[in-house]
Amino acid sequence: MRFERMRPEELRDAQRQGVPFVLPIGVMEYHGEHLPSGVDLLAVTEVLSRLEDEVVLLPSFAYGAASHAVAGPEGTGTLHVDASALLPMVEGLFAALLAGGFRNIHGVIHHQTENFAQGMPTDLTFRLGARNAIFRYLEVERGAGWWGRREMADYYERHAAAEDPFNWIRIHPLFPKGADFPFDHAGKGETALMQALAPETVAMDRANAGGLWYTETAPQATRDLGESGTEIALKHLRSCLGLVA
Repeated sequence: MRFERMRPEELRDAQRQGVPFVLPIGVMEYHGEHLPSGVDLLAVTEVLSRLEDEVVLLPSFAYGAASHAVAGPEGTGTLHVDASALLPMVEGLFAALLAGGFRNIHGVIHHQTENFAQGMPTDLTFRLGARNAIFRYLEVERGAGWWGRREMADYYERHAAAEDPFNWIRIHPLFPKGADFPFDHAGKGETALMQALAPETVAMDRANAGGLWYTETAPQATRDLGESGTEIALKHLRSCLGLVA
């Protein structure tokens, strides 16, 4: 289901049923000469499309803090937007969702998630934006000192049961930590994912163009490997989103 195609009564029904509302998050970044700049976004959107009947997909966010660590901007397809510029928009988006009564909100990201435990600019921006939006919503709705009141005495019990307000918005990596799948940048792993998820975007005859170290393993990619990675990601997301396996 896609948010932008749903009528109000359909959105209300999804809210009542506890359907996850999921935001695909990506960046535009150079991925060698054989892959498109939208690899990190396409990996998320195309995996999530396989859950489309079980979730509501929010319109994708495609302009993250890609950085120029891999390549400069000219002629590469990299579109870097600084995290400080993203934060107000992210907070505004999450504030709008909370004001609309949405609670089971999730973001999914693939860019730089090998460092997800510590965080990188794009995912950190979305996590901070989510926290800021929740704090501000609670302070407006419940007033200052809301957490310190007697009725919050069971906060830690509810937190352990994942029922506290800070679970209203959660951000997840596309793959679980330690997944049995090659994590790389435009190498064997990401090339295989694109072969499985967006094969029309892949030009394998360009895999070795430019003599780039990070694409040296790309010729080893296969569609079957990409499908196995997709299944790993789907299992992980089903767990994160609370869906029945």
